[in-house]
Order: sequence, then C-alpha cells, then structure tokens
Amino acid sequence: MITEADLASLTPAELEEFNEGLEMRILDLEAGKVPWLCDRPDCDGLPHPGRNGRHARASQRAPEDQDVDVILWLAGRGWGKTRTGAEYSIDKARTQERGALIGPTAADTRDILVEGESGILACAPATFRPEYQPSKRRLVYPNGAIQVCYSADEPDRLRGPQHHYGWFDELAAWRYLQYAWDMAQMGMRLGDHPQIAITTTPRPLPLIKQLLKEPRTYAVRGSTYDNLHNLAATFQRAVIAKYEGTTLGRQELEAEVLEDLPGALVARALIDRCRVTPDEVPELISIVVGMDPAGTGTGDETGLIVTGWGVDQHHYVMADASSKRTPDQAARAAFALREQYGAAHVIVEDNNGKDWIGEVLKRVWRDMQPTGDTTPPPVRTVWASQGKKLRAQPVAMLYEQGRVHHVGSLPELEDQLTTWIPEEDPKSPDRLDALVHAITHHMKRDRSRTELVNPHTASRRAGRVPGQHPALKARTQRA
Repeated sequence: MITEADLASLTPAELEEFNEGLEMRILDLEAGKVPWLCDRPDCDGLPHPGRNGRHARASQRAPEDQDVDVILWLAGRGWGKTRTGAEYSIDKARTQERGALIGPTAADTRDILVEGESGILACAPATFRPEYQPSKRRLVYPNGAIQVCYSADEPDRLRGPQHHYGWFDELAAWRYLQYAWDMAQMGMRLGDHPQIAITTTPRPLPLIKQLLKEPRTYAVRGSTYDNLHNLAATFQRAVIAKYEGTTLGRQELEAEVLEDLPGALVARALIDRCRVTPDEVPELISIVVGMDPAGTGTGDETGLIVTGWGVDQHHYVMADASSKRTPDQAARAAFALREQYGAAHVIVEDNNGKDWIGEVLKRVWRDMQPTGDTTPPPVRTVWASQGKKLRAQPVAMLYEQGRVHHVGSLPELEDQLTTWIPEEDPKSPDRLDALVHAITHHMKRDRSRTELVNPHTASRRAGRVPGQHPALKARTQRA
C-alpha cells in the first residue's frame, strides 16, 4: 500500500516513472489482462473474484520443483500451449539473463512465439513488456534480460550461443529434430540449473519417447477439450469437427502418443529407420513435384510434395509444401517448388472433379513466362483409374524395402502415412496422394533411368558430388 508520504518522498523523475507504471497497469486491466497465476491450486482458468480475466489452469503452471530439467507440455490443438510457453518465458526473464526461443522455422518463431496473439508481446504486462529488435532477432526486457530467436530449420545457428533457459515450440514439427535438439541443448550452460520448456502436439518420435522416460522431465498432457470454453466456434467447426472420432484425432485433440497402427499404410519405424540428412542425399537423376489438387478448388488443402530419384535407385522425399491455397496460388507454388528444387515436372492428378487444375496450371505457366515464350507447361497428368489403396500399395512396399528416405522430418506427411487406414477411410489424404503421384512417376522409369531433370537447372548441377543439392543445403547453411 503506497501512502501520500511515500509519494511525497519521490523525486520528480521517480514520480513520473510511478505514474507511467500506474497508467500501464490500468491499460492492462481495461484490456482484460490479469496476472497469469492465481492462488487457487486447482484453478480451472475461468474468471473469478480477484482474477476477472483469462489466466492459467493448474496444468499450465510451471512446476516449483527446481530439479526439473525439462518441462514438457504435450497437448492437443487449442489447449493453450503457446500462451503457456509465452508466460513461462516472461517469468524466466524476470530472473534469468539469457533465453532461447526456438520454433520450427524463423517465421514461426517470429509470428507465433513473439508476435502471435498468444505470444510474448501480447502476453507481457505493460510494465514488463520487452522491446522486439527483429534485425538482431531478439527481445530485450526492461531489466536488460535478452531472449534470442532461432529457427530449428537452421540448427547450426545454435552452435556457440549460451543460455540460461529455452522455450522450444512444436518440437515434434522440427525438420532436423535430433540435430537441432542436440545443438540447442549444448547451449544450455549458463547459471546453476538451465531449464528447457517444450510446448508441442505429440508425435511418436524417438526423442519425445525418450524425454517422457527421463526422470527429470516434468510432463503434462492436455486435451483440446480442456480449453474448449476459450476456443472460437469457428475453430471448433474447422478443427475439432475435422479430427474428432478419427485415429489422428487421438493425437491432435487428445494428445495421445500414437504407436504404429495396425492397417496403416506405412509403419513409422520404417520412416525413422531410413531417414537421412541433406548431406546424405546422393546424386539425383530425376526430381519432380507431386501435386494433389483440392477437390473443389475453393479452399481445401492442396498436396505438394517434392521427391527425387537417386543414382542408387532409391527415392528421396525432400519437401512438403502442402497448404490451403486458391487454385492460382496452388499453381504458382507448384512451379516455384519446381524451380527451387530443379524438378523436371509437376505430376498432377486431373480427374474426379478436379478439372480446374489443368487450365489453371496452363494459364499460370503462360503468365510466368517472358513475352513470346511458347514453352509448354512442364506438367504430367495422372489419371487415377485404380482405387486409392491400390495406387498407394506399391509405394508402401518401397518403404518396407528401405528404398524411400525422408530428408529430415516431414511431420504432417508422416502423420498421414502412418495413420491412414484404407479400410476405415477410403478417401486418402492430400499429402499422401501427392507423394504417391511423385514416387509412382519415378517407379515407371526405375529400369530405364532415362528421365531428364529440369533443363534450366541441369547445367547448374552438372559435376555436383553426392549430397550437394543446393535447395537442400540452403536449409542448413544459410548465412
């Protein structure tokens, strides 16, 4: 309680600082922001006297046990993982000098951890809000504490820097998971007891299984339904309705760590066993972009998968750029991937109500060419006369033979491969279909080995030794 005598004893500078702090607190209250933690040990996070705004549920609190090395918040979509990680990071900045913020990509770290609606800038109280310095990739707090932003896609950037703590978001979506984890963990060497907080949707990856077994890991599991009262109706319609009642829903909503499922197209152990790094990719004879258009062309997800066929006659899955796009955006993304990876063709399914894609690809290709250039679009069409399961089975056999290698981690594609059970759902997922189109194209040329790469990039790759594909190397050797 501050008395009039206390105020009278302040210098003009101190009084001005006090008034600024008071104004900031009032702004926070007017915006409905309240302190994250409350004194109710079993609080459900709903507003109550003394906390008339959204705040932490009991499961979102960091443990008081100082012997914990890793806090693992393993929860479904919409549970509140980002808010939990942001509040953890803000609290750490009050007493610890240097922290690391790591998302799957640089854009994720910026857009979600820092600037997102539940990110640090939105959650920090006005009296302790950091300054974001994007050119230096860092946040600087009023007390001088610093948090540096990193991308798990660039693990070599984690060499050297030291930190007291770290917030690692969506660990299961890190492309070079083990390597990035190792580099980040080596940097946790400041202070008496460096600590890592992880917020992620679960996947049955070796590292996550290992962390769950560690005695110094504090693991919290949470369901989407724990936070249902804070989720918009549109989220419930778009996400919960999509996954509820499905095998994948057990992972995405209930946060269950799924093991290999009987009847699934591919066992996850087969993918893990044959996973490679960019340096391990051999000379590639052929590269294509597999494309599975959205069924209606009006907002569904379009599958876009890049695969290469190596001199060892193995298949290398190099990128998954699948996303919800308009037809025009999907066509441009497909051609951009072709240029980026030096692919020969875009392999696209053009039936079953997807007739729009052929005309759109032709038009976009013409728009992208110099005036007067009549080069035909590098598109090969797949007419799916067989059922989805029959088309996918030869690809599944290649996985069993150890002839398909994922370059790094491709989490969403791998989820579809390991959870799609044809007998349960005859409609195969988009990423999986795009992969099947691309690998099947190479399988047809497996004996002759005559397919040419993109002529515009063939000369650039001539003489390149194995493991030096430029689009792959760029991911781990950016300046």
